[in-house]
Amino acid sequence: MRGEVRDPRISVIVPAYDEAENMPELFAELATTFNEHDLAAEVVLVDDGSGDGTAEAAEEAAARAGLGGGAIVLRHRANRGKTEAMLTAAAAARGEYLVLFDADLQHSTEEIPRFAAMLDEGYDLVAGRKVGRYEKRFTSSVYNRLARAIFKVPVRDLNSMKAFRAEVLTGLRLRHDWHRYFVVLAHARGYRLGELDIDLLPRRHGEPKFSGRRRILIGMLDLVSVWFQLVFGRKPLLFFGTSGLAMIAAGCVTGLAALVLRFGFGLGYRPLLTLVLLLVVGGLLLFVLGFLAETMAQLRDEIEDLKRGGTR
Repeated sequence: MRGEVRDPRISVIVPAYDEAENMPELFAELATTFNEHDLAAEVVLVDDGSGDGTAEAAEEAAARAGLGGGAIVLRHRANRGKTEAMLTAAAAARGEYLVLFDADLQHSTEEIPRFAAMLDEGYDLVAGRKVGRYEKRFTSSVYNRLARAIFKVPVRDLNSMKAFRAEVLTGLRLRHDWHRYFVVLAHARGYRLGELDIDLLPRRHGEPKFSGRRRILIGMLDLVSVWFQLVFGRKPLLFFGTSGLAMIAAGCVTGLAALVLRFGFGLGYRPLLTLVLLLVVGGLLLFVLGFLAETMAQLRDEIEDLKRGGTR
């Protein structure tokens, strides 16, 4: 469903999963904010495989609110995740600025003009920092501090409301659940980052979608995956080659120790010979794997260069 504005400057992208109860208030408050601040804006909501009629509720709420900025409601047939919903919405958005806004209204729509104002100042991406008490504060703080220490990002909260220029997504590969590392990947590309303190409000309706110990484990594994991609993704031989050479060196040292024991002290220790074989063969395999990965990385870079050349 499309609204009236032909050339919105701001696109508010809203991933939504089983949020039908929040739709009336969400669209009413977005419409009020757009009108009060005279924003040339639209809403792009993606129903990510909801089973409660979120898409239908969104269409009704947008029509009832008389949304001056326009509205686009899209659907995923199955629940694919927040990252995929964000990318689907971004692909349909027409604005120069994209604002990632949660459907649960735990942030005020009045924050949108503040984010847009910071983008006007020259920032490429503005991340919100949650202020106030919330259930996962300790876990979130540990995760954010760890991510900052590893990736050196100049913001303190990686997983909150964000606003960014549409061009920031160009060339970024966001895998499943990597919306949490969008800020990290943008920083690695050299984009200018800013930060705003924003209030975290109580959820009005429905249940939280991102909770449980499993989410913590997945987040930590994704952090390692992103770290590996950023550090070694372009030069995989740096990791595999170094590891392989270290294993070969350890094998050589172990072999020398075995020779000294055998011929210097008359002690034969067969497990040492087995360890030497394992270390040397394993090191050679890692080194060869590094060469193969390096070739694949080179091919990927060439393909990306061709794509960039084709889009100019």
